[in-house]
Amino acid sequence: MRRIFVVICSLLALLVSAALEAKGNADKGKARAVTKAGNQEPCASCHGADGAKPVAPENPILAGQYSDYIVKALSDYKSGKRKSAVMNGVAAELSKQDIEDLAAWFSSQKSSLHFQR
Repeated sequence: MRRIFVVICSLLALLVSAALEAKGNADKGKARAVTKAGNQEPCASCHGADGAKPVAPENPILAGQYSDYIVKALSDYKSGKRKSAVMNGVAAELSKQDIEDLAAWFSSQKSSLHFQR
């Protein structure tokens, strides 16, 4: 009985981890991050080319952040739940897929934020 419980828990853990994986396309996210779109400056102008070297200390490091964190932050900026004069305008132009793509790109970059897996 205990073995069955362990197997079921293991399968559930695999399913949950698969669901938490980035849903976006990192290549499309990279293109969106470094290419000027409309009147918006690309992410790189404030956060650095790969999100690892912000141009100012108040700009966060995006490289290596968890994708779900980036999705949540950008979604909150888009909805106005999170306030930033710059980011509210930038996020307003992003689709849900753009947000997923950006999250996939930045979360896949090397960073000094934490140990790289």
